[in-house]
Amino acid sequence: MKIHKIKKPFAMIREFQLADWFTLANAVCGTGALFSMLTYLQTNDVSHVYIACGMVLAALIFDILDGRIARWRQKHSIMGRELDSLADVISFGVAPAVIAYGCGMQGLYDRIILTAFVACGVSRLARYNVTAEEMSAGGDKVRYFDGTPIPSSLLLVLVLFVAAWQGAIRDSLWFGHVMIAGFTLHPIVLMFAVSGSLMISRIRFPKF
Repeated sequence: MKIHKIKKPFAMIREFQLADWFTLANAVCGTGALFSMLTYLQTNDVSHVYIACGMVLAALIFDILDGRIARWRQKHSIMGRELDSLADVISFGVAPAVIAYGCGMQGLYDRIILTAFVACGVSRLARYNVTAEEMSAGGDKVRYFDGTPIPSSLLLVLVLFVAAWQGAIRDSLWFGHVMIAGFTLHPIVLMFAVSGSLMISRIRFPKF
């Protein structure tokens, strides 16, 4: 009978670089934002909307730090890049869309646009990953972005934070709503359509 060696537990975790832990913190913050919005939908306590928006801001801070730490330690890896993209999908794609939904963008057209926004974010990150080496011209640092980076969705979250602060959520959303073919569209959701379109555009933005 052939006996297989049992691999040591947490072997993969021991392979993580310091920057990877900051990337995981990014994902944790994004997940925390999702849970905060679910709690808001259960309790109607607007403080959970503030917390959700704050968690996305915290995710951005960790996202910035992981790149700087990787460059400081001069340790870059394909795994780290993929981990960063997966974390960004949660924190800057799914979380803003769920915050928008929780704030009242719950019509059929709203949900289609929010879903398309997340899909644009995923596509944007996939394109970045396959072209990063080409854009860096053989160096470690990418010089520019094709399309707006997905963390730019923090601007959308900031708008929603202000709306929540002013009580302009749910039935009081700015610009109200319109009915098209019997289904609801909140015009404010169009900012997600614009953001998603810019992410998958070919407009070049310098990376600082």
